[in-house]
Amino acid sequence: MKTTYYGQSTIIIETEGKKLLFDPFITPNPAAKDIDIHSLKPDYILVSHGHGDHVADLIEIQKSCGAKVICIAEIANWLGNKGIEAHGMNIGGGFNFDFGRVKMVNAVHSSTLPDGSAGGNPAGFVIYAEGKKIYYAGDTALTYDMKLLEDENLDWAFLPIGDNYTMGVDDAIKATNFINCKNVIGVHYDTFPVIAIDKEEAREKFIKAGINIKLPAIGEEISL
Repeated sequence: MKTTYYGQSTIIIETEGKKLLFDPFITPNPAAKDIDIHSLKPDYILVSHGHGDHVADLIEIQKSCGAKVICIAEIANWLGNKGIEAHGMNIGGGFNFDFGRVKMVNAVHSSTLPDGSAGGNPAGFVIYAEGKKIYYAGDTALTYDMKLLEDENLDWAFLPIGDNYTMGVDDAIKATNFINCKNVIGVHYDTFPVIAIDKEEAREKFIKAGINIKLPAIGEEISL
């Protein structure tokens, strides 16, 4: 199993011969200008919520490769009205796919789609595949609901660390204690000035807290 980072909160996890693309925001991101979205060819696209910096390339990529979208029920309905079939879920529910199991978990944020449509509740995901458990938090504040993942024995967690719209570094470090996971990949930072961080300072804080932190460059692969 491996992951590749494409900027902001966009990642691909490759597992069981399938590509899982999360929150595709590539074309509008100047830092990701060298990424050809049509080369990604995911089998699944997982959407945590409806904000533009998470769905900007969703429809274009889906129509180019026919990927199955996994998202909250309201976004699934929105996509259905555009002729795109999606697998709608809701918080606390899980479903078995051909690559493994997906459980949708709570996130504390907001969710409105780019055209103003209601995006339902924001969410995170836990992916169960290849004997591993991967938490993708989506955009979220620190929330005590994360304690519900404490006994999952998570292998890795993708946590937002940019502050302002989501958790910052300090709250993300607290979150690692709530979820009982010391392998973290930081996302949702540096894309805009308001979420710019001092990467070296952030890295030092995580390491001091005993956390294996990865802050990948765009296009960088990490073995999970």
